[in-house]
Amino acid sequence: MREEKQRPWGGDPMIVISLDAVGTEDLPFLKSLPNFGDFWREAAVCERVRSVYPSLTYPAHTTIVTGKYPANHGIVNNLRIQPRREKPDWFWQRRFVRGETLYDLVRERGGRTAALLWPVTGKAGIRWNLPEVLPNRPWQNQITASFFNGSPLYELRLERKFGHLREGVRQPQLDDFVQASLLDTLKNCRPDLTLVHFTDVDSCRHLHGVKSPQAEEALRRHDRRLGEIFSALEALGLKDRANVVILGDHYQMDVDRAVCLNWYFARAGWLSGRDGRVLAWKVLARECDGSCYVYVRDRRLIGPVRELLERLLCRGLASRIYTGREAAALGADGSCAFMVEGGAGVYYQNRFDVPEIRAGAQDGAGTRNGSAARNLLQKATHGFYPGRPGYTTIFGGRGPAFRPGARVETMGLVDEGPTLAAALGMQFSRADGKIQKNLLFISGN
Repeated sequence: MREEKQRPWGGDPMIVISLDAVGTEDLPFLKSLPNFGDFWREAAVCERVRSVYPSLTYPAHTTIVTGKYPANHGIVNNLRIQPRREKPDWFWQRRFVRGETLYDLVRERGGRTAALLWPVTGKAGIRWNLPEVLPNRPWQNQITASFFNGSPLYELRLERKFGHLREGVRQPQLDDFVQASLLDTLKNCRPDLTLVHFTDVDSCRHLHGVKSPQAEEALRRHDRRLGEIFSALEALGLKDRANVVILGDHYQMDVDRAVCLNWYFARAGWLSGRDGRVLAWKVLARECDGSCYVYVRDRRLIGPVRELLERLLCRGLASRIYTGREAAALGADGSCAFMVEGGAGVYYQNRFDVPEIRAGAQDGAGTRNGSAARNLLQKATHGFYPGRPGYTTIFGGRGPAFRPGARVETMGLVDEGPTLAAALGMQFSRADGKIQKNLLFISGN
C-alpha cells in the first residue's frame, strides 16, 4: 500500500514560497509579469505587510512560522553574539526558536513536511530538510554542514541530481538549484507543507542596489520559477488542491556607508580586540545592518554611552536611539541597552578598526581590506525599523483555503503564522499575531 493512503493527514497541501527582499514597491512591475500577475489577480492578498524589528531574514522567517515577534521567539538577529569569533555563527538551528512552529503543528497532525533553505531549520523535525547552513569551522565544508543539520539521504539525492547547478552561494545558480530541488520534492515526496526560500533578489539588491537592472532581472527569474511551480502542480493534479502562498520577509533600502560603533567604544576604552576578535568589552555593538544593538555590561556606563550615541545622531550617523525597553516594545531584543537606527544611507558593521567605510574607500595601508571590500559591495540592505516609508512587503494566498480576490489593506508579518495555521485547519497555542480571517474560508467569517 502506498504510504500516502496510510497517513492520518487529511488536509490540502500548502506550499509557502518566500521571495527574500521582495516588497510592495515591486508590485507594479511584478503585476506586469505573466505568472505572478495571474496569481496576484486571483489570490487573497495584502499588499502592505509590515516586517519585524530588526527586519532581517532570520528573525523575519522565524516570525512567519511562529506568529511571534523576535523578542518572543528568540531569533533577535541573524548572527549570534560571539564577539571572540571574527565570523560569528548564525542562528542556524531550530533549538534557538522558542515555542511551536508551523511545521511542528503539521507534523503533530500527522502531516509530512519539507523545507528548502528556510532559515533557522537546522536539526528541525522536518522530514525532507535542506537547511540554510554555512560551514563556519576549519574542519567543515558545505556538504558536511548541511548533512549534519538536515536530512542526509534526501540532501544526498538532491546533490547528486542537481549539485552541478550550484556555485556556492552565487546567484542565480543557488536559486536554480533550490528550484530544481523543489520541483523534484513536490513530485517524488508529496509533502503536506513545503517551505521554500529564494534569495536571488536579495543578493542582487545587496550587490547592485534596490532599483538596479540586476534586481529587475532577478524578479523576472522569480516569475519564471513561479511558472514552473504552477505547471508542476498542475501535472501532479494539485492545481486546485494546493494552497500556494507567496510572501516577502522585508524590503531593502539603498546605502552608501557603513558605520562601526565598536570603533567608538574601543576609543573610549570600553572594548579591546585584535585580528577582528573582541577580547574584552564593557560595551558592545552587534550589527543588524540597518540598525544595531548596543549591549552594556557595566550599567554605570549607560549615561556615557547614551551621550556618545547622541553625538553620532547629531552627525547623521543614526536617525533614532531606542532604549532596551523601547526596543522590546518594538519586538526586538530587550536585553540590549540601546537599539540604534541607521541614518540616511547608513548601515552598521561590527568592526572596531575603522570608524566608518564609504564606497570606494581604502584602508590605512592603501590596499583594500578584504572584509571591507566584501561589505562595500552592499549597495542596499535591510534590518531597518519596519515602519519606514516605502519599506513594506507582500503576502498572497491562492487555493481552497483562500478567498479569491480578497484584500486586506495592511497586516503584520506576525499575522502570517496564525493565518497560515488557520488555512491548514490548525492554530498556535500562543501567538502575537492575529488570523486575517477576511483572506480565508474559515468558520467565523
